[in-house]
Amino acid sequence: MAAKPAQDHRPKLLLVDDEPANLQVLRHALQDQYRLLFARDGHKALALAREEQPHLILLDVMMPELSGMEVCKTLKVQSATAHIPVIFVTALADPGHEAEGFDVGAVDYITKPLSPPVVRARVRNHLSLVRAQELRETRLQVVQRLGRAAEFKDNETGWHVVRMSHYSHLLALAAGYSEADAEELLHAAPMHDVGKLGIPDAILQKPGKLDEQEWSVMQRHPQIGAEILGEHATGLLGLARRIALGHHEKWDGSGYPEGLAGESIPEEARIVAIADVFDALTSVRPYKRAWPVEDAVAHLRSQAGKHFDPRLVELFIGVLPAVLEVRARFQETD
Repeated sequence: MAAKPAQDHRPKLLLVDDEPANLQVLRHALQDQYRLLFARDGHKALALAREEQPHLILLDVMMPELSGMEVCKTLKVQSATAHIPVIFVTALADPGHEAEGFDVGAVDYITKPLSPPVVRARVRNHLSLVRAQELRETRLQVVQRLGRAAEFKDNETGWHVVRMSHYSHLLALAAGYSEADAEELLHAAPMHDVGKLGIPDAILQKPGKLDEQEWSVMQRHPQIGAEILGEHATGLLGLARRIALGHHEKWDGSGYPEGLAGESIPEEARIVAIADVFDALTSVRPYKRAWPVEDAVAHLRSQAGKHFDPRLVELFIGVLPAVLEVRARFQETD
């Protein structure tokens, strides 16, 4: 029986130009490192992009029927192709023309006549950005899946994690975080209780009150979470670790596991603590009724300066209308 040919894992590029000579130059520059697809008009380019899902498209601007600008616009409005980076290849060196290209979604320009070293360098750089984004998305999925795994151990629901993560995002924005940093917090917050994976089910799911020894075991879950997430100075996992370790600390120093107080508690952990408690109070659980929103807000205020950062409590109350919109959108279903 004949052996199957080895699978080609090289990145796939779509080269689009109505001039065969230009396609030849691109082919010679790129064929050793990449799998190449070719199109000589916009219609064929759109069809190949949908069917073959190339990692990158090099697209001539000046083409008959469909111009490169029109092709790029179409690629960017179709969900199947919107993610594919487009580099325009053009003989036009007008800054206004380039600005138009960036407006329709291109990531770069290469000017003609084509220089093979320049072509290879631009392609390599943009594929590196694509790989970095894919890596970030994969890491985010791993974090979210670990958070989901922790939910199976507890009597919380998936909607709790969704709601408190969005509450954290709203509070972070109110506290002055940039949109990017607030979104990072949104994605890290679901990991706050990942350490419960290391707590015995008999303790975690006990219907009654925990005794002193059981409570001592339960209080280890922040440290277990930090161990699961590992040591990371920066990035999503580093943020998730700080939240997991610090979200049970209290402003007055009476929390656990380290008894931190005030601003020595990482701010992201202080944010998540408010979001987590508010959602727990206002949600039905097997062991409790849902508190009215007014009672939950009163509790936050009464615990400002004790359990919670007073400034963050007031900011949270300030965004309460948006919080309640999130709560209504992600309600429990029986």
